[in-house]
Amino acid sequence: MKKHIAVLALLAVTWSAKAQQKSSADSLMNAMSANDKPVRVAIFKSTRLVLAQTTEMVKKNELNFQIIHRFGDIAGTNGGGQTAFGIDRVNDVFFGFEYGVSDNFNLDLGRSTIGQLVQLEAKWALVHQTSTDSSPFAVTLVGEVGAKPYQVATFPTFSSRMSYLAQAIIARKFSSDLSLQVAPTYVSNNTPFPLLPGNEKSFFAVQASARIKLSNHAGLILDYAHPFSNFRTKANGFEDPIGIGYEVETGGHVFTVNITNSNSISEMNMLSNNQHQFSKGQYRIGFTISRMFDFNPKVKKDNK
Repeated sequence: MKKHIAVLALLAVTWSAKAQQKSSADSLMNAMSANDKPVRVAIFKSTRLVLAQTTEMVKKNELNFQIIHRFGDIAGTNGGGQTAFGIDRVNDVFFGFEYGVSDNFNLDLGRSTIGQLVQLEAKWALVHQTSTDSSPFAVTLVGEVGAKPYQVATFPTFSSRMSYLAQAIIARKFSSDLSLQVAPTYVSNNTPFPLLPGNEKSFFAVQASARIKLSNHAGLILDYAHPFSNFRTKANGFEDPIGIGYEVETGGHVFTVNITNSNSISEMNMLSNNQHQFSKGQYRIGFTISRMFDFNPKVKKDNK
């Protein structure tokens, strides 16, 4: 039921945004005359939301350093005052480095606490949304390969510790107040994760996200994911990941604080194995800190 409500809500917001486009004074598509050159639209403030990545890219010769944290359960048998509502416990920590090989191609390296997963990612901006609507959507392709190098007891060979992800992120900024995206995804694990009888090695999933502007530097983030898997069902104890966050941009930093029922940060882990329920208090506080470093040569000013 939750997943149907979430999908219907996103569809309703999309329809409403489209209906308001023609009359909206700040419509991005009508902001420039037909004679003006198309300008790339920044759909989101950062390369990552709560659960999902975005179509945004790190520019050439820039490095984006990310720290993402998930605490323990806020409520339920593992939460409450005894754990300071989850603050005393750490479920997952992710350190990531995103480097701009070019404005449209990034290489990313990251590590998660869960499974000691090390992942390498290539991200390619195929199409950018433009202000003249000559390109109404942004499309970014993502490919990831991950390894759990220290899980020798569970996975006897290095090949058995490998996981893969392929994703196409499709996004649009409907107005200055609303951005939406959807990301069809394919996940493959050389060994089923979690390692349970009947679990599939490979499956498809979809992620849907929204950003609602609250001010010039702040926004509300909504994130949802659904694996299309015959094994990952409620009957088997699995839940669709859901996240809500508050995002703030401060100079070179983007900070997001969120609540989610996913304890995993890496999409390979999150989509493969989420067995945490809001109804049992299995939701947690998390945060993302993003800091950009510029390695482009500085242009010296001529003082003559």
